Amino acid sequence: MAGRKASILWVDDEIDLLKSQIMFLEERGYDVKPVSNGEDAISLIGKESFDLVLLDQMMPGLDGLATLVRIKEIRPSIPVVMITKLEEEELIDEALRKRIDDFLLKPVNPVQILSAARRILESRQIRERELSREYAEHFQSIEAMRASADHWQDWIDIHLKLSEWDILLDEFPDSGLVQSHLDQRRQCNVEFGMYIERIYPEWIKDKDRPVMSVDVISRFVAPHLAAHRRVYFVIIDCLRLDQWLAIEPMLQPYFMLERDYYYSILPTATPYSRNAIFAGLFPGEIARSYPNYWNETGPDEMGKNRFERQLLEKQLERMRLKVSPGIKYIKIYSADDAHQAKKQIPTLRSVPLVALVFNFVDIVAHSRSESVVLQEMLPNESAYRSFTKSWFLHSPLFEALKMMAEQDAVVVITSDHGSILGRRSALALGDRETSTNVRYKFGNNLNCDPRQAIRVKNPAEYKLPPGGVNKNYLIAKEDFYFVYPTRFHEYERHYRDSFQHGGISMEEMILPCVTMEPKR
Repeated sequence: MAGRKASILWVDDEIDLLKSQIMFLEERGYDVKPVSNGEDAISLIGKESFDLVLLDQMMPGLDGLATLVRIKEIRPSIPVVMITKLEEEELIDEALRKRIDDFLLKPVNPVQILSAARRILESRQIRERELSREYAEHFQSIEAMRASADHWQDWIDIHLKLSEWDILLDEFPDSGLVQSHLDQRRQCNVEFGMYIERIYPEWIKDKDRPVMSVDVISRFVAPHLAAHRRVYFVIIDCLRLDQWLAIEPMLQPYFMLERDYYYSILPTATPYSRNAIFAGLFPGEIARSYPNYWNETGPDEMGKNRFERQLLEKQLERMRLKVSPGIKYIKIYSADDAHQAKKQIPTLRSVPLVALVFNFVDIVAHSRSESVVLQEMLPNESAYRSFTKSWFLHSPLFEALKMMAEQDAVVVITSDHGSILGRRSALALGDRETSTNVRYKFGNNLNCDPRQAIRVKNPAEYKLPPGGVNKNYLIAKEDFYFVYPTRFHEYERHYRDSFQHGGISMEEMILPCVTMEPKR
């Protein structure tokens, strides 16, 4: 806050009676914006930046607690001091659960208000200064790790540290560190792309490879089934590691969590990565072994993943795991689907394996490209994390997971791939039959700048489905997205700063897989 006045939003239905206290704060260097109701406060929070909110509890319409919830949904990190006449323990407990920062009991005098403001705002400045010192050490640590990274575990460690700092810096968006952090992440992705281009064909040959999409069931689910434990297997489509880190604390009161990581196969797109999870096979192997279950050229994404249940059953058969009386598979595309799935959870206590696929995050990522409103709501990764956190907190999925925590079952939760904010266009050359995907393409005689993408000349080397002799794939690296020469500038503008997946980046490839045991 150096160089500018700290700003305070004061919300009280009797705000006109507080003019002397407002003047007292302003004389001591604060910029105070008074409003008389919760609705106006919520509107301002979405438009302006405030350092502190003073919030009256007893207001007509939206009371203090309801206003607090809405404020924290929009700005989770903003400190709020509640001013109340009540000393009821239940009220205090409820406010603490909703992340209140301090309480003041009426009647309050100007010195009490000033003391509370200084205590919160100056502690925040101290924390911000400490964060800058810690970030300098973190930056040097990442640079050292990047200089020597030559193993898949090194890149997991780098991505995890960067993602943890994503979360920390969300609390201090004006710290001046955000751009340095983004620049470092981009440079890491440059070298990660070169590493994957070199090593991925070796992984396909099973040479010192990490856990990949094809191994998720065998590594994280099958051992529990073999031990006769019930399992809920939950996939949140397109969930990134940083988004998981944002929602993980909400689950800690209900579960003991063990977080592992795995690498998505290429392309990092639902038809490939999620089918690979359920089948335990690479796409080329699925196409060869189960041609009726593989559809790479269908008109819509949903049609390309129609046989996930059947692929899962085939994988369990190959493992000789008898799951009796069978599995339950539920795919959720809409709010109605999610509520119906939640209602089923109490009835599934006798089902040994329940697989649930939630498509909400992926739908948002796709819809954002077409919606000006969503683009304004989700301008960057930080906003995307905040949005995901708010969605999860109020979602039927969270409610369903809490119901699972009441059962004797293991919950394994993961994602099939992540996404990245596409910032740079890459020219893709191909014929009219080329696929329309933005971060990867397949077709005949495709070409591109090798600095921007991998050109997979022989699909078999990546265990991708074969086609004609001229079929090949393009897989974008870093934050590039493909645009055709025809109407290049139109589509370049359309997809710039859109969340996409299918390519090679830490955000798309390195994913959490979390085993959760109920705390009962």
